[in-house]
Parts: sequence; C-alpha cells; structure tokens
Amino acid sequence: MTMLMGRLAGVALQLALAALLVLFLPPYYVYRLTASFLGSVFPDSVSGKVVLITGASSGIGEHLAYEYAKRGANLALVARREASLREVADHASALGSPSVLVLPADVSKPDDCRKFMDDTVAYFGRLDHLVNNASIWQVCKFQEVEDVNYFRTLMDINFWGHVYPTRYAIPHLKKTHGRIVGVTSNSSYIFIGRNTFYNASKAAALNFYDTLRMELGGEVRITEIVPGVVESEITKGKMLTKEGEMKVDQDERDAILGPTAAEPVAAFAKTAVKDVCRGQRYVFEPRWYMAVYLFRVCFPEILAWSSRLLTVKTLGRPATTDTVGRQILDMPGVRWLTQTASLRSPEIQAR
Repeated sequence: MTMLMGRLAGVALQLALAALLVLFLPPYYVYRLTASFLGSVFPDSVSGKVVLITGASSGIGEHLAYEYAKRGANLALVARREASLREVADHASALGSPSVLVLPADVSKPDDCRKFMDDTVAYFGRLDHLVNNASIWQVCKFQEVEDVNYFRTLMDINFWGHVYPTRYAIPHLKKTHGRIVGVTSNSSYIFIGRNTFYNASKAAALNFYDTLRMELGGEVRITEIVPGVVESEITKGKMLTKEGEMKVDQDERDAILGPTAAEPVAAFAKTAVKDVCRGQRYVFEPRWYMAVYLFRVCFPEILAWSSRLLTVKTLGRPATTDTVGRQILDMPGVRWLTQTASLRSPEIQAR
C-alpha cells in the first residue's frame, strides 16, 4: 500500500508540474524574448574596461581576446606560453585594445592565480570581465587507463583552473558589477565516449557556475559559454593520452569527433563575445547544439546509444581508433567537407 501511494503521489506531482509548465512557459518565453531584444538593442560596452582571459595563447582564448580588443577593451592575457601570449598581445593591440598586459602563469596553481589577479588590478586599477577559458583534453576509454591519477592535471586545469581565478576575482568584480565568463563545453551534458575525465571536468565547471550565479544573486553576473566542436588545438588533436602524456594524435581525434564539422574559431569568438555583451546567461555555439541538450533531457537513452555507436563501436575491427565515426569520416569527400585545413595540419606543439 505504501509503495502504491508513493507511485500515485509521483504521478500527481508529474501532472502538477506539467500543468505549471503549460501555464508559465508562454509568459516566460515572452520575458526571454524581451530581454534578448533589449540586450541586442542596448548591449554592454566594454570599451575602456578591463578583461582578463585565461588560456589566451591559442584557440578560443586567443580569438576571444581579439574580439574584446575590437570593442576597445583593455586586456590581461594569461597562459603558460609567454612567447605565444606576446604574439596574441601584439595582434590584439593592432586590433584596437588600448593596453594589453601579458601574464605568464599556470591556472592550476592558486599562488599563480592570486598573483596574476593582483597584478592586473594593480596595473589597470579595476577588473570588469574574468574569462575562464584554460582547458586541456583527454581521449581514451576509462577501462584503458592504468592509473587514474594521470588525469589529476586535467581536473586541476579544467575545474580548479576556473575556481581559483574566480575566487580571487570576485571582490574586484563586485566593485564594478562585473561579469564572469566561464567557457565550458557541450561535453558537460552530452555522453561523449572516450572522454570520461574531460566530460566530468566540464560538468563540474558548469555546475560550479550555475550554483555561483544563484549565490551571488546579481552582484556579479555570469555567462557560461558552451562550445560545440570549435577549431582549436584540442580539435587539431592535442590531448592527454591514457598514459597521461600530452601529445598530438589525430587518429584518436578522428575516432571521437568523426564527421562532426568544427566551427571556425574566429566566427565562434565573434558570436560568443556579442552574446556576452548582450547579457546572455548561456551561449550555446554552434546554436544547433541546443537540440542535443534537449535530447539529453528528453531522450537520454537515444543520445547514449548514438554516442556509443559513433565513438566506441569498431564493428569488429582490431584498431581501437577505427570507430564508426572514423569510418564515416574516411568515406570519399567527407573529411574534405568537414575538416578545415588547419584541423588536418599536425603543426602544433604538444606542450
């Protein structure tokens, strides 16, 4: 009897929630459309403001810096590779940034994060946007890993590398009613095979920002950028292997990405910064990944089945990289259509 009553209560709750959705969804979407329209007409100006970007030496972070530079923002650029940072800084200055500060640092080290935050505020006198972007990738099946401790570095960068800068930035961002921009990934909600640790790190970061937004209550605004497959060092094949070594492996890259086309990073960054300035809470880019998110909510079994088919199954072939997705990619003309020349080039450094 108790079990029956519990089930009846569950059904009643589901019906009540469905009724509430029918009642509140129309006015909610009117509100969303109105807010989006007002954000488009009256976007935030970042001209003369101070934007700190981590992982700014290449890929998404580099091109986010260029888009902020075009809007007249002062930049503080953080990454481990100083020479690459200085090249990005020179280009950002040429694009319109009034002042660019280069800060070589490791976001997985709290002392480094405290120092680059202090140096930024000491140099510019303020902080308006913190863009947490630094990230590394891992490709291998969980059961292939001999020692899971190999991937502590990944979690240190992909999760704690968002937490440490945020902790030190919040007091400064409260003074300017500033914004935190967290670059996560569609891997935070899609079941992508061979990405166990990477998926977990991105899900942790996304939930960190969601909870923090609620706690801050508008004192500091938060935008989460959720990229799909975007041209970067990651999609060029730079990854942590099952041995915990960083290297470029485009066979492993193809095994997991298959025929999925990568969006050009410049176009991605332009859309992302535009939506950040419009005050969006979430930026899904490419936009069609929103549909995949809905599949996760409504049809998780189908999403899991299709992901396993494309990224794990090998149809009896001996090589673990001969996934169904890779076999589709190797069909005549598919690679040419879906992979830009930059993704086919191995000319990146595994460091």
